[in-house]
Parts: sequence; C-alpha cells; structure tokens
Amino acid sequence: MLSNKEAQIPNNLLSFAQKSPNLSAGIICANHDSSMESAKKSVELNLIEPIFIGDKNAINEKADKINWDISSYNIINSSTDIEAATIGAELAKDNKIKIMIKGNLHTDILMKTYLKKDFGLIEGKRLSHIWHMTINKDDKPLFITDGALNVAPRLDVKMHILKNVINFANQIDIMKPRVAILSGTEDPIESMPSSIEAKELMERATKENINAYVHGPLAFDNAVSPDAAAIKNISNEVAGKADILLVPNLETGNSLSKIMVYFMSACAAGFIVGGKVPVVVTSRADSSASRIASIAAAVIATQ
Repeated sequence: MLSNKEAQIPNNLLSFAQKSPNLSAGIICANHDSSMESAKKSVELNLIEPIFIGDKNAINEKADKINWDISSYNIINSSTDIEAATIGAELAKDNKIKIMIKGNLHTDILMKTYLKKDFGLIEGKRLSHIWHMTINKDDKPLFITDGALNVAPRLDVKMHILKNVINFANQIDIMKPRVAILSGTEDPIESMPSSIEAKELMERATKENINAYVHGPLAFDNAVSPDAAAIKNISNEVAGKADILLVPNLETGNSLSKIMVYFMSACAAGFIVGGKVPVVVTSRADSSASRIASIAAAVIATQ
C-alpha cells in the first residue's frame, strides 16, 4: 500500500520563491547530511544564501562529503544545540537572516529559543505550522494546518491559525481561499466538541469579515469531494472544493499529511509562520523534495 514514487517539488513554490532570490537563511546545527544536501540544492535554485551555524569542523566535513565548496559562506561555530539556536535567534533579531532552517537538533530546543522574549521574534500573532501538500509538480495545493505545532488549540488560537494560512494562500495568489474547518461530522452536535467549535469559528470568521470562504463543521469527505458533498446535500462555497483544511488538533493534521506522503508520495512543504521570520522544521524522515519545497515556502512567507 505504501507508495514508492518519488515526491516532486511543486513548480508554484519555486516560481514564487524565486521572486525573492538568494534570501539569507540561518541553518541551525547544520552538521546534518540531509540539511546540507537540501541547502546545496536550494542554493543552486537561487532560493537562499546560507549562514551555517554549528560545529564548524563537522559542517565542513558534511560539505566535503557532497562535494560542496562552502568556503565563501559564513560559518558560525557553536558547541551546543542551545548555543546554535541562540545564535540563530540573534541573527533573526538583528535582521541578518530572513528565515531559519532546522538542522540536527530537536524542534523543541529551536522553538523554545525562538519564543524567548529577549529576541522579540513574536509580533502580536500566534505561531502556527502550515503544510502545503501536492502530488504532482503542477498541482493546486491543499493546505493542512496546524499539524505540527499547536497540539489542541483553543478557539482564539485557531483564529490566528486561520489568519496565518489565509495570508500565505494570498502570497501564492489564492486570493479568497476556501477553508474547511474539519470535524467528524457536518452537523454541530454536543457529543463531538470539535464540531461545536468549528461552527463557532466559522461564525467568528464571518463576524470579522475575513477574506476567505470559511465553513464548518465539515467531515473530510464533504470538504474535498464534490460527490460526497452532493450526496449529503451540502451546498456552500467550501464543500467539496476546500483549499485549506483547518484541523481540530495536531494528531488529525499530522495523520492527514503523513497519509498523503506515504500512500500518495505527496510533497509536504512544512513551515512555521506568525513570527518575525519563518522557520523550516522538517523531519529527519522527510524527502529531499519536501525539504527543498519547505525552504521555498518559507522564502515566500517573507514576501
């Protein structure tokens, strides 16, 4: 059942990202095979100008391993993961990097450092993670949020998540996206709290006149399949044609994205927005295509 096809980097992310070529990027704990390989490819695609942070000797060894001459780039030596994350946050604070890329360290260490008030990287918004999902190079994307950062977000946090993903959709020319607020049913029922909250979120989005079609609750089939929506007599601007799936909790979003990756060979471009600089927090198991697409998406998020 697992797909053995190779994931493809979506053309839309590359074309939009290359409008802001060679963006300064801090690679935190860069002594990591797949991080160095994706950085090299991103440089070749004119996406980033890297600053390597971490064990200098190990970074040079990783570069030599892939025949990459990095002598012209800035390498900042650090002895611990926390020190490397701190250096990255300082660079972001001082406007010396525009995106941060996670290398060989735990996401928790990187994000705890990012959130420290001393660095001033949080600008009145809530951080959230977005997945830009595609199967083929020219697919229209399906967004899933939040499946990697906010575990069980409250209603007010979901409003931030909603606004963050709409803003990114606008940046790739989806000017009025269709947002499905997912639950296990299309009807708000007391026995399923996520369905009640979905209805409340839809009502709040309408009240705030958010520039998107927002509807919830919707079950997954009713959100993405016109046939399923028609059979159930669900007719609105979102049902069967969602651009964005706003999930009730992290487990739902994480599972949906991984199902698409492992069963459909989707390219999952994942990144965190809502702060001063976007953060690429790819998994050690992510494909090369997903890593490069994630970097491209982060570049776009700065525009």
